[in-house]
Amino acid sequence: MFLIRHYMSKTHILLVIGTRPNFIKVTQFRRVAARYPNLELSIVHTGQHYDSKMADVFFEQFGLVPDHFLNVPAGSPNTQMAEIMLRLEQLITGKRPDLILVVGDVNSTLAAAITANKMEIPIGHIESGLRSFDRTMPEEFNRILTDELAEIHFVTEPSGKKHLIEEGRGDSVVEVGNTMIDTLVAFKDEIQKSRVLDDLKLTAGKYVLITMHRPSNVDSKDGQLLLLQLMTTLGNDYQLVFPAHPRTVRFMETFGLKSQFEQVKGLQIIEPLDYFAFQKLVSASAFVLTDSGGIQEETTFLQIPCLTLRPNTERPVTVDLGSNTLLPFEISGILQQVELIRSGNYKKGLIPQQWDGKATDRIFEFLNKRFTA
Repeated sequence: MFLIRHYMSKTHILLVIGTRPNFIKVTQFRRVAARYPNLELSIVHTGQHYDSKMADVFFEQFGLVPDHFLNVPAGSPNTQMAEIMLRLEQLITGKRPDLILVVGDVNSTLAAAITANKMEIPIGHIESGLRSFDRTMPEEFNRILTDELAEIHFVTEPSGKKHLIEEGRGDSVVEVGNTMIDTLVAFKDEIQKSRVLDDLKLTAGKYVLITMHRPSNVDSKDGQLLLLQLMTTLGNDYQLVFPAHPRTVRFMETFGLKSQFEQVKGLQIIEPLDYFAFQKLVSASAFVLTDSGGIQEETTFLQIPCLTLRPNTERPVTVDLGSNTLLPFEISGILQQVELIRSGNYKKGLIPQQWDGKATDRIFEFLNKRFTA
């Protein structure tokens, strides 16, 4: 989230980050803001208590250490959102920013938007207009409600613009592209220098990268057994690398299946990785098997086949234009797509318009014209 206010001759931008995905989307903001003498940027982190591991892996890796920490502790979604609202209100009281920008669809996004609304400050939403039309996803409510509160809507793909026009917000749409891709472009060299393939003894193009954490896929024993069966089958033909989400590991242990996963041929279950190492794994994989959101965009930009085990996506351009395919968690259908990949008959995919590493530039060009022209 970002706050913008006039401070003497400058507009002050206060960037507030709540989660790892949102941090990855804003790594270029400080660099780009420095080009505009009338804009001043500060960074605030809302999330868990600051620790050296987080700094080493995310903040220092990107050269973007926050200036302030709200230090919102772990807790239920309601508790965390309430704490964000209270601490954010304290931070901005008396500063009266001209605009608050929020990013994405996490709980801190909605909490910041509500705070801005109650303090009568206009809101801009980055990554606006995305819809999965799946009301079982908490993120869907965050997207819808944040867009309801926002006055400026920065969109990443055509579906975002389409949805906002249908909702009567066409006049507030600003097409800028995808700021997550800006990070991939900016750190391309650092990603390629990563030694993760050597460290894990992986051969480029011969392994599958797997990420799986959504409750519908991993919170039940049936889901875990399906994942085990799928990995066992894929392990006959590919190396498998699985940076395991703590949630997934917890349910492996709950259902007494962890040892069976550890015995799967060719499978390496590893700790979550830093950004550079993870993106190197994505870029050199045969394909990615996931239920994540952002990875659908990253694989589309890198033109790596992506099989997403979800019934829907809020990022349809990755399916319609890119290298992503939505699939039910059903073994035979997944293996049919794997065979297309193996035989070279899987779709190639194109890179969406404005996914060129310059989305952040477009945002600041707009803000500079809007607030300092």
